[in-house]
Amino acid sequence: MSRSTALLPLFLLSTAAFAHDHDHLAHQAAGAAPAQAASPRSPAERNAIVTAALPEDQAAMKAHVMFLASDAMAGREAGTRDYDIAAQYVAAQFYAAGLRPGGDDGGYLQKVPLVAYNVADQGSAMWTPAGGQARELVFGEDFVPSPVPNAKETSLSAPVVFVGYGIDAPQYGLSDYKGVDVRGKIVAFVPGTPEGLGGEERAFFGSAGNKASLAAARGAVGAVQIDMPRAGGRQRPFAALARYYNAPRVTWANPDGTAHAMTPSTPVLGTLSQAGAAKLFGQGWGAVVKAAANPKPAYKPLMPKGQLTVASKTSFKPMDSGNVIGLIPGSDPRLKDEVVVLSAHLDHIGTNKGGDGDRINNGALDNAIGIASLIEEAKRFKTAATPPKRTVMFLAVTAEEKGLVGSDYFANHPTVPLKSIVADVNLDMPILTYKFEDMVVFGADRSTLGPIVRKAVGAMGLPVSPDPMPEEGIFVRSDHFRFVQKGIPSVFLWPGQKGPGKAAVEDFMNHRYHRPGDEIDQGIDWSQGPRFVSVNYAIAREIADAPERPVWNKGDYFGTLYKGLMAAK
Repeated sequence: MSRSTALLPLFLLSTAAFAHDHDHLAHQAAGAAPAQAASPRSPAERNAIVTAALPEDQAAMKAHVMFLASDAMAGREAGTRDYDIAAQYVAAQFYAAGLRPGGDDGGYLQKVPLVAYNVADQGSAMWTPAGGQARELVFGEDFVPSPVPNAKETSLSAPVVFVGYGIDAPQYGLSDYKGVDVRGKIVAFVPGTPEGLGGEERAFFGSAGNKASLAAARGAVGAVQIDMPRAGGRQRPFAALARYYNAPRVTWANPDGTAHAMTPSTPVLGTLSQAGAAKLFGQGWGAVVKAAANPKPAYKPLMPKGQLTVASKTSFKPMDSGNVIGLIPGSDPRLKDEVVVLSAHLDHIGTNKGGDGDRINNGALDNAIGIASLIEEAKRFKTAATPPKRTVMFLAVTAEEKGLVGSDYFANHPTVPLKSIVADVNLDMPILTYKFEDMVVFGADRSTLGPIVRKAVGAMGLPVSPDPMPEEGIFVRSDHFRFVQKGIPSVFLWPGQKGPGKAAVEDFMNHRYHRPGDEIDQGIDWSQGPRFVSVNYAIAREIADAPERPVWNKGDYFGTLYKGLMAAK
């Protein structure tokens, strides 16, 4: 699971991958917690755990994880041969399960042209006040550039407008653009969000890329962030931004070899320090600093007279990968052309660079067990007494850890008509180290998928619990959100935190998440695997057989923003 908003500095949150950019090199550069080795065991002790006898359904799930999370896969990093082998394994399992190929050229694989990109030099930035002399913004002291995904060279000169948080959402009482004309200008905004937003909205609006999208919709030609004190624990010091300014990021490639950009006409150009912002905004900047000291800052727009000029170069390196796609055709003449997608990411973060001991991030729970669930769910559909009425797609995506890239590529290059996709149910990193007593369903309250989910979970005798970590904004940070961005209702299920769940989740996140300790012998309760598959199967089956396709609840923010089908009342 991508957790970049908790791990990456703000300058890495690019327009290509917004709040989800999770390139592993950047993750290391950003000062993430050091890897923690798994508890030492002798080979015999480890083999006793790995080869312990299990019931057939549990053993089937474990067998997939044994392969995908083995040291031989070296962490399944997207763009490597190790990932490609894992993809071929999943393709073979889809074939064995009787799925029809849903990829390119009649096969199971969809080629995803990845590209790594980074700032090629320190670039330059100048501020020229009206009627005055140009002043250099010093690299590493005043300004740090960001790579521009879709351009090898960038040169932009325009007036600057400070727009506070850079959020325009009147329904939440946020109107930073009210009375401000940013057409043809560069917007400058502070990181983070004001207090009072829900976790999902906070994660969404806190993204630099999404702020750039809001600016682009209002005619801005560029954007810069401003390093601010008290922006939140996820912000890295400006000195760290300068030190790792050229850390690579990954997205999918345009035909010319440049990188896909979410806002191609409004790039995020870089980050201003406090000193750099003071050079631009002069005396007015003191009022911003004063406002920032308040628990609930209220920023006013600033429009200094002058021009900001930024020039930079971006380099690109291709690195191909692929999604794996299998299909069960629908059986109903009226509904068979509609598609329910079940998604899970196949990639993980590879190996750590340097250090002693175990350096392989095996990714057993993140997300080999999600892929195992996907394969076993496919088997349930194929062995069911009746086939589903709608077509069901099983989608294993690449490069989730690099910013939901594989799912983004699929959403922009679907192998079925996009309008035919009615829903996505995402399987990402279920922490199955305990017997779960409830479930959390991210996105359930946003569409008519909610009642379907509650029915399926309730049939297992389990309650649906509210998000126990709203501050993490998980709904916008996994592959299902790429479908949301296309207006498609989507949900993402996790075992809940009742009973032993809270301690188990905290233990995993603090000690094994994105570390070598996420291995098959970490204490996985394999009896929970079939339970997790069962509830996801019930949800997907209900969607596949329902007489009507899911719609967004009337007025839902994301459904409205992305123009999805909306409930009438």
